[in-house]
Parts: sequence; C-alpha cells; structure tokens
Amino acid sequence: MQPEFRIPAQSPAVVTEQNKVLRNTYSLLGLSMIPTVFGAWLGLNTSFAWVAQHPIAAPLMMVAVMIGALFAVTALRNSAWGVVAMLAFTFLMGWWLGPMLQYSLHLRNGAQLVGLAAGGAGAIFLGLAGYVTVSKRDFSFLGKFLFVGLILLVLGAFANLFLQVPAASLTISAVALVLFAGYILYDVSQIVNGGETNYVMATLRIYIDIYNLFVNLLNLLLAFAGSRD
Repeated sequence: MQPEFRIPAQSPAVVTEQNKVLRNTYSLLGLSMIPTVFGAWLGLNTSFAWVAQHPIAAPLMMVAVMIGALFAVTALRNSAWGVVAMLAFTFLMGWWLGPMLQYSLHLRNGAQLVGLAAGGAGAIFLGLAGYVTVSKRDFSFLGKFLFVGLILLVLGAFANLFLQVPAASLTISAVALVLFAGYILYDVSQIVNGGETNYVMATLRIYIDIYNLFVNLLNLLLAFAGSRD
C-alpha cells in the first residue's frame, strides 16, 4: 500500500492560523512581482559590459550581494521592515535578469520565449501549490533529498563558471527545474501543514523557487528554440 503523508487533524484555531499565513504569503508573493518587473525593466536598460569583462567575478559578486540581502530579510522577518527587505531583494533579483533578458530580446522570437518561460513557471507553481493546498499532503520528507540536490547543483554551477561547457549548463538547468519543482511541493507543504509560520520567510522561499524555475526554463528554451535568423 502507498503511505499517506498527511498530518493528524488539527484544531480550528491552528487551521485558521495556517490559512492566514498562506493568504499573507500569496499576497506578498503577488506584491513582490511589482519590484521584480521594475527591476527587470531597469536591467534591460543597464549596461552589463562589466559582466562580459568579468565572467567569473561578476556572478560571484552578485551572489555575495544576494546572500547579504537574504540575511537582511531573515533578520527582519518579524517586523514590517522584513516586507521592505523582501521587496528590495525581489527588485535586485529582477535587475539581475537584465543580461539574460537583453540576450533573449535580441532573438527574433525572444519575447515569445520570455513569455513562455514566465507562463510555464507560473503554471508549474499554480499546479503544484494547488495540489498541495487541496490534498494537504506533507512533503517534509523531501527536505533532505532536496538539500543534497541543491548543494550538488550549486557545486556544478560553480564549476561550470570556470569550465563554460554548454552541455553542462543545459544539464544544470534541467536538474534545477526538477529540484525547484520539488521545493515548491516542500515549501507550500510547510505552510499548509504548519511547519512555516512566518509569511515573510515563506514568501522568500517560494519566490526563489519560482525565480529559478523561470530562469532555468528560459535557458532551456533559448538553447532549443531560440531563433537567431
């Protein structure tokens, strides 16, 4: 028989609190798309020549900035400033899409591929999040596997900064799609089943999941469907 990954029945007060966290998370997630879009627009109009000149140092520097922003959100998560830090973080993430979007929009069908990647990431999120929310299944058992996968993915991406192997980049993107789809199951399950009670942190995790789905899906679409004619 298949095991059932469900939690025991909970009191109405606990369920109400979990639903509140879920609503606040989705509200902040929707709000976070505004600075992301504005950041992406700014990124489209920013010169990233320094990235081409420093193909290894530039990504590492941006990773350091992002980690600092993540620490700021975490430190402020229990206050209104946590929301401000979250929105600032999403603005930076949108801006950092600039080089990829600039490359994409120079292709004949680049705008369509960007839209397809955004729609695909949104559809994956809505499908998986909807399933977890309705079924109430507990996917906490995925945590250790996902964490190990994430470590291996980061190591692979770091190594490819130096190796610059196109096939490795595509493999990393394909693995990332599966990994972050799994993280959506895990992160939404944590909210639905009471493992995460802070909506700022919940939003941060889900935002990162969706962002990585979009970036890696777009990378694969550009490689296999990009029209350079």
